[in-house]
Amino acid sequence: MEDNNNQPEKDENTFEDPINKTETSLGPTSPIDPRFGAPRVDLSLLNSKVGEARKEIGKFLVGQNEMVDLLLIGLFCGGHVLLEGVPGVAKTLTAKVLSKLLSVEFSRIQFTPDLMPSDIIGTSVYNLKSGEFIFKKGPIFTNIVLIDEINRAPAKTQAALFEVMEERQITYDGTQYELGFPFLVIATQNPIEQEGTYRLPEAQLDRFIFKVNLHYPTLDEEKEILIRFRNKHDADLEKIQSLFSKSELKTIQNSIEKVTLDDSLVTYIANITHETRTHGKLYLGGSPRASLSMMKASKAIAAMKGRDFVVPDDVQYIAFHVLNHRVILTPEAEMEGMDESIIIQEIIQKVEVPR
Repeated sequence: MEDNNNQPEKDENTFEDPINKTETSLGPTSPIDPRFGAPRVDLSLLNSKVGEARKEIGKFLVGQNEMVDLLLIGLFCGGHVLLEGVPGVAKTLTAKVLSKLLSVEFSRIQFTPDLMPSDIIGTSVYNLKSGEFIFKKGPIFTNIVLIDEINRAPAKTQAALFEVMEERQITYDGTQYELGFPFLVIATQNPIEQEGTYRLPEAQLDRFIFKVNLHYPTLDEEKEILIRFRNKHDADLEKIQSLFSKSELKTIQNSIEKVTLDDSLVTYIANITHETRTHGKLYLGGSPRASLSMMKASKAIAAMKGRDFVVPDDVQYIAFHVLNHRVILTPEAEMEGMDESIIIQEIIQKVEVPR
């Protein structure tokens, strides 16, 4: 296991690129190249809200800066996020804190092997007064839903999420029920424990814009956690200040859509995804949804850096998080001890970067 005890202190807005192992700043205070002048798209609301969100989340969460930014990117892009990590690394806490930052409804569903689809989407209930069956909505009808241990429910229960995660609607007994704005699924799973779990199908994994792999905190972060909670047992989430209204979130999403993506970068994204489908070590490559996710996320990263245009570095940084749960290694590659990050790194190094 890698020793993180002697790592140098990092700026809170600086993260390690999982592909190139280089530090990448996603902070709103990142310097803007003076050659390009001021951004043509108004990013002031986005940058101020991101800074405030990081500060507020930092009151309850030590470290895990990259996870926080990827969750914010998912929120801005309207994409669902899968958090994978061992128990106790603040997956659930982060989702709760994020929901408190928005003036929206929040629900939590604990997935278990005996959970039924009706426990998620709802069911028909007989009304004695009217003599009719009425549809009683389930906990999925909310704005932010936390699904704890998503891989503990059987396939038929997991399949109940297919329509709602992609189309933001539920079809029950021939009637469609639309979900409100925003709608974000944050799911967690434990990669170690396999007893009593059901592997997520590729169709469901593809509906997550990111899979964020969480690791143990460093020694300094562990000390800070102990010091912070030495005299109190639980974090008081009621003290969290709401930062985003629905209208402000919509404004931020609209501004991200206006970020410029050059045609050469469109081709670059398509080439990266295409290479995953032809690589000899991959049994399954990325889908067109992966390309769309890469495009949306690269725009969000550019905006969070204070730019209204995307550069190749944005695409390269986000490629790992978009592709790591969408590709499947061949049995031969697994026997060689390879993992997805190695293959994605090879692909990024192979595809020609636009000039």
